[in-house]
Amino acid sequence: MASVLEDPSLERHLKGHKDAVTCTDFCPNHKQLASGSMDKTLMIWNLASKARAFRFVGHQDIITGVHFSPSGNLVATSSKDRTVRLWKPKGESKVIKAHTAAVRSVAFSHDGQRLATASDDKSVKVWSVPRHCFLYSLNQHTNWVCCARFSPDARLIASCGDDRTVRLWDTSSKHCINCFTDYGGSATSVDFNPSGTCIASSGSDSSLRIWDLRTNKLIQHYQVHRAAVNSFSFHPSSNFMITGSSDSTVKILDLLEGRLMYTLHGHKGPVFTVAFSRGGDLFASGGADAQVLMWRTNFDTKPYLSVLQQHSHRATVDPPPHVSDIHPRAPHLHHPLPTEIQVTIGHLNSSLPLSLCFHLSRHQTHSAPAHSANSHHRPNGHHVGSARLEGCMEHYGASGSGATASSQTGAGFRGSPEEQQQEDLSSYPPCLDTTLQHIVRQLDILTQTVSVLEERLTLTEDKLKECLQHQSQIIKEIGQPGPRRRTANEGHLSG
Repeated sequence: MASVLEDPSLERHLKGHKDAVTCTDFCPNHKQLASGSMDKTLMIWNLASKARAFRFVGHQDIITGVHFSPSGNLVATSSKDRTVRLWKPKGESKVIKAHTAAVRSVAFSHDGQRLATASDDKSVKVWSVPRHCFLYSLNQHTNWVCCARFSPDARLIASCGDDRTVRLWDTSSKHCINCFTDYGGSATSVDFNPSGTCIASSGSDSSLRIWDLRTNKLIQHYQVHRAAVNSFSFHPSSNFMITGSSDSTVKILDLLEGRLMYTLHGHKGPVFTVAFSRGGDLFASGGADAQVLMWRTNFDTKPYLSVLQQHSHRATVDPPPHVSDIHPRAPHLHHPLPTEIQVTIGHLNSSLPLSLCFHLSRHQTHSAPAHSANSHHRPNGHHVGSARLEGCMEHYGASGSGATASSQTGAGFRGSPEEQQQEDLSSYPPCLDTTLQHIVRQLDILTQTVSVLEERLTLTEDKLKECLQHQSQIIKEIGQPGPRRRTANEGHLSG
């Protein structure tokens, strides 16, 4: 069984919104969590136990974005009512009539002096927070702009939108200095990593991409969800990332190893927002089920190498899955295991959930894990992705009918003679095509990564040659005057 010291665990189950939760953000003081909703309200949750939450009313339409100022004294919200509001702790707010269409996101700069907003009017606008006035607009997007974020040093702004592009702007020149166009659908969210060296962007094509700004190259590409990725958040260490998707899951990625670490099934319906706390010890998720789940990270509290070592020891297919055992059943890079596992589902009791589908409630977080479900089913078949970027740990629920299980696994119930004949003709595992597609995609990413490494190696070699040549020249210059001085001294003594 997994140790509670290293697995993420549900900390609190927050209910108060009357419609889908669209955005979340933690206060820098680690004492509050803000959430916005389709019910047009802003909720401020106090993280201390038994502390009451506050509901702020003012927007006339869906709240689309929320962000605490670095000082924690202000909360900015954006809305489809075309306005941005700056809230004070007591509930007072100032309205900024920001755009001519719905405002999709709002974000403070890291010094708290400026505010960036993205809108369906195809523009990104920057505002002065102290003066509550408009500064300038960025206007090269050709469709709705979904998200805009400042870099840590506030010298850049990244934006993305329905025109399938991610744009990088220079805040001093107000010009677009780069444009990434690799998406097959709308780009839904964008953000800088904490060090400001990379940007990540999620898409409606279920992908998540990370670019290195120093080389302008794609360095990681994840395809771990089955539907649009609506939100993501970097851990403050830049080593981990959480993602929320319309496939109802929250996933945790290990960016150092380039693999999937955990899949959390806590929401009933699409997950619209995820956010790490400023310290990284907590993260929150919200979705269409109108609930906010607050999780304790845990996996970042132990030394990284010790956690990897324990993961490798536990990557085995022998024991049945357990509700608290949410480590990925994937080979660790240093200890390879068989690359494919295929188990045919037998007679499945459709009224019972499979393990690892976290039908979480506040009561369940304080109760012992139930073992009864494991005695009624066998683990679902799944495949393991490439060692570079995939680490699949999927155990899908079968709370519906047998047809649902079939659509998720490709190995469900077949009743008609024609279907039985098709099954007999299929001599290869159903997941083989998907596995091969994953391998091809990951090989493309590996090729690009090798190309970047080769470029860096070439630059390093050139720099090393220059250093050696410079060093040899200095040695020559130092060595040549010496004999002349000794000769002159000798001549002086002899005279």
